[in-house]
Amino acid sequence: MLMRTSIVLLLVAAGVAAQKAPFDVQAMLKIARISEPQLSPDGKAVAFTVQTVDLDQNTKPKQIYLVPTDGGTPRQITSQGTDNERPEWAPDSKTIAFISNRSGSAQVWIMKPDGSDARQVTSLSTEAGGVLFSPDGKKLLFTSQVYPDCPDDNCNKSRLDVEKNSKVKARSYTTLLFRHWTEWQSKRRSHLMVVDSTGGPVRDLTPGDRNVPPFSLGGPDDYAVSPDSKEVCYAMNADPQLATSTNADLFVVPMDSGDAKKITINPGADLSPQYSPDGKSLAYRSQPRAGYEADRWRLMVLDRATGSVNPVTDALDRPVQSFAWSHDSKQLFFTVLDRGRQNIQMIPAAGGATRVIVSGPATADDMQLTSDGKTMIYTTQSGSAPTEIYRAASTGGAPVALTHLNDALLAQYDLPPLEEFWVDGAEKARVQSFVVKPPNFDASRKYPVLFLIHGGPEGEWGESWSYRWNPQVMAAAGYLVVMPNPRGSMGYGQKFTEEIRDDWGGKPYEDIMASVDHVAALPYADPDRMAAAGGSYGGYMIDWILGHTQRFKVLVSHAGVYDLRSMFGATEELWFPIWEFNGTPWDNPESYAKWSPSNFVKDFHTPTLVIHGELDYRVPYTQGLQLFTALQLQKVPSKLLEYPDEGHWILKPQNSVLWYNTFLEWIGEWTKTPSGSTAAH
Repeated sequence: MLMRTSIVLLLVAAGVAAQKAPFDVQAMLKIARISEPQLSPDGKAVAFTVQTVDLDQNTKPKQIYLVPTDGGTPRQITSQGTDNERPEWAPDSKTIAFISNRSGSAQVWIMKPDGSDARQVTSLSTEAGGVLFSPDGKKLLFTSQVYPDCPDDNCNKSRLDVEKNSKVKARSYTTLLFRHWTEWQSKRRSHLMVVDSTGGPVRDLTPGDRNVPPFSLGGPDDYAVSPDSKEVCYAMNADPQLATSTNADLFVVPMDSGDAKKITINPGADLSPQYSPDGKSLAYRSQPRAGYEADRWRLMVLDRATGSVNPVTDALDRPVQSFAWSHDSKQLFFTVLDRGRQNIQMIPAAGGATRVIVSGPATADDMQLTSDGKTMIYTTQSGSAPTEIYRAASTGGAPVALTHLNDALLAQYDLPPLEEFWVDGAEKARVQSFVVKPPNFDASRKYPVLFLIHGGPEGEWGESWSYRWNPQVMAAAGYLVVMPNPRGSMGYGQKFTEEIRDDWGGKPYEDIMASVDHVAALPYADPDRMAAAGGSYGGYMIDWILGHTQRFKVLVSHAGVYDLRSMFGATEELWFPIWEFNGTPWDNPESYAKWSPSNFVKDFHTPTLVIHGELDYRVPYTQGLQLFTALQLQKVPSKLLEYPDEGHWILKPQNSVLWYNTFLEWIGEWTKTPSGSTAAH
């Protein structure tokens, strides 16, 4: 009787598992996207933002939530407006500053932790973002896109009105980096502004014709206020030719009044400044070499009294991604990329041995510590689970999930964990690949295989959740999804990363094909039904594959680099191709010719889907048009999917649905017929 009951239970469990729905793009768009966690100074609560998708309205509204650090149900504390973000606690934990568009434009607001008594602090025509409280609670620091020659907001408003009402929309430039990502450079610049937390006049802390943070390199954490609230540190690129420079330096300026002073002289990028709680030190991330955006990020500690700098993670052959001070100013907690994972480590602020605090098959980030130093708040995500917030002892130990916003949704779907394998690539280097198997995987079957090639090229596939290239959605469509990390990938040592330089179609291609050979020999992989797809540099590799192998039945090139010479003349961040190919096309024409997929058109035979956004200024959409033209004239089965309202990434919800559907329909057309059968083409 007991045995019969056990068998019944097993059959029921198996039936429940089998009944789980496929994780498609519609399911993916239902996920609550957690970001920007902020621990209250008293350690009692975490404020964070949640972005959801309204597919009918084609929008992604964002609201602020609160969860107690000792556990409890997260509670939404904003509801007005469609964009409430950047929650920042006052030092006394009694109010939260945030950015909201509830009044019709993005402005600084303040509310109580329960969301009540919200009041608007700024009313700028140029709007506001990136708000910070000063440690004394008296000031608010934020950014605004202003006209650098305007003395006040009345001037800014007048200039905006003139631009809006002008019948002439032409642009004129005399310098490079005149456009970036999806936007043309306007006459406005991002400046740091300061206002009393009670409201009042706004003052520009960084006047001049420069963007703070840097237009091309900076982020929301590239400025900070000193513990005594007297000084602001920020990153800025002051080089005369921004299109060829990664040289962001750190500057300091008095909060009340005074001139800015440069405090770093490193030729590479210096970013992410954070003052130690005792005010004696300033930590930041630094890259030593000029013009190299993928140089290893090191964690530096500057002594404010002497100006001496200590590269505390110099011995670590991994890039530092983020960091946080302990409240006693004696330790630094930081994250590093390592073989597709991102763990949290700790190092003495004076330098020394590192200690792993959080590790595992995941990407950990956003760590913050309570004032007693005993508890740490952080986020984790993986290849099979989106971001959630966790609590753990600052010395490590078992984590406790503070949020479960997606548990009920994800329980409806089979989301296999990432697996991995290693092969010998070019020159016998060890090359890792991640794998996602289809739901209800059956090793006795043969599955079509989809290889995904990551962008960068200095990037990586790993234990992180993606909305733009989600391998779970692709695996659920019936594919064995393989994600190789060839030369150029980060997290495998700086030498491995740098070996892609001036070798884009060389060792990286060999690394990928070694992974292909390994997978093709697996008993459950069908070597006659293999597809490959990639975006950006991954798109370049697809274009390169087009002219160098017919191992794949079908290809997808998204925002791919097709012709290196014309790409150089139209992209914006010129330091990138100058570094990658040892100069300009006129200084080093051999490299641009050798590695350009456009020179191998005569060997194009594989059916290819070409996807591009018109607003892509990183890899201009004419690269996709050139590729599609070549395919059509070579009579290669091909399709063009072009977005007039998207850039390098496809971000609008309904456009994303079309992207996934078109992607899967195209590769399915060529791979879903089993081996040995006659295809329809």
